[in-house]
Amino acid sequence: MPVVRGEDPLMKNATILVVDDVPSNIQVLAEMLRPEFSVIFALSGKEALHLATAAMPDVILLDVMMPEMDGFEVCRRLQNDPLLRDIPVIFVTAMNEAVDETRGLEAGAIDYITKPAHPAIVRQRIRNHLQIKRQRDLLRRMAFIDGLTGLANRRRFDEAFEAEWRRAQRKHQPNALVRGDIDHFKGYNDHYGHIAGDEGLRSVAEAFAERMMRSGDVAARYGGEEMICILPETDLTGAHRVAEQIQAGLATRAIPHAASLVSKVVTLSLGVACTVPTPDSHRGDLLALADRYLYDAKNAGRNRICAGML
Repeated sequence: MPVVRGEDPLMKNATILVVDDVPSNIQVLAEMLRPEFSVIFALSGKEALHLATAAMPDVILLDVMMPEMDGFEVCRRLQNDPLLRDIPVIFVTAMNEAVDETRGLEAGAIDYITKPAHPAIVRQRIRNHLQIKRQRDLLRRMAFIDGLTGLANRRRFDEAFEAEWRRAQRKHQPNALVRGDIDHFKGYNDHYGHIAGDEGLRSVAEAFAERMMRSGDVAARYGGEEMICILPETDLTGAHRVAEQIQAGLATRAIPHAASLVSKVVTLSLGVACTVPTPDSHRGDLLALADRYLYDAKNAGRNRICAGML
């Protein structure tokens, strides 16, 4: 059976944040959208920024004229936040002068709809921008994937770490890293060859990837035989548990390693670091701490986990 546009499951799952200080305006837009999209709403610019961070909507419909913080300022703040800047913003406003539209586009909006808005036009513009966003997201993911392991690459890790660090600072919640290194991997390559070495890297990457259970969790190839993962809103106990699960997942694969000095199979040394970021703290300190604990694990005999708080 053909799928009609209004029944597109990708569109049905899209969340639209409607921002307007007049409840009746929100109700009108919600009635336009709810047959096709999931709708959430905010009555102020401040509430919109908070809800955007918490819910990560697919599109934001934003009024311009609001007290305390107008739509232009909300849009600018969204654009300045690395976690939120890729969410498409469409202004829906009674301000219909060219200078107003120009100002909105300069603030970072992708479209501008004047009131009274026709329901079919609003829905179609949202569909169009959702399609563009998904295509852009796909290209972005492809550019951020390590070609060998399928994990995120170093560039993606750096971007995700910065975004999650800022989120943790705002929400006063813990942020944890698990940094791992394959034990005696040079010996593995020398003994089995580089083709087998690539297969071994992919197996270790799978052990990391299968433990990334939430949307914010990111596992990346940090370089060579080293992997790393970001665990937002995770305390030290939780991060240590993930590290144990990664080790256990690798152990079940039982990849032979005749050149290892610690085991007959491929093993990992892991460093775990956690902190609750303050406004003055720097994410590089957490990364350095995870690195230090990784080397503690290696110096203590490898195939183990060392962990601590910043």
